[in-house]
Amino acid sequence: MAVKKKSRTVLKRMRSSERKAEYRGRVRSSTRTQLKKAHTLVAAGKVEAATEAVLVAISKLDKAAGKGVIHKNNAARHKSRLMAALNKAKSA
Repeated sequence: MAVKKKSRTVLKRMRSSERKAEYRGRVRSSTRTQLKKAHTLVAAGKVEAATEAVLVAISKLDKAAGKGVIHKNNAARHKSRLMAALNKAKSA
């Protein structure tokens, strides 16, 4: 069976998909990095630094959810768990 030539539209969609995948990967990676930093600071008990890191992580999560990179409930779940851990560390 002969291979059909890809249409211009298909090629354009492929390029578009590659760009979107690269962008989403960068956003997801930076969001995960900030989450990990915040969690490690909370676990270490450094409350002041952890508070700032948590705010940055929450901002990253909100931006990622707003852009559609992650689902809004996923962002809400991470924010909730992060704040619970921070509040627990503050009270201890």
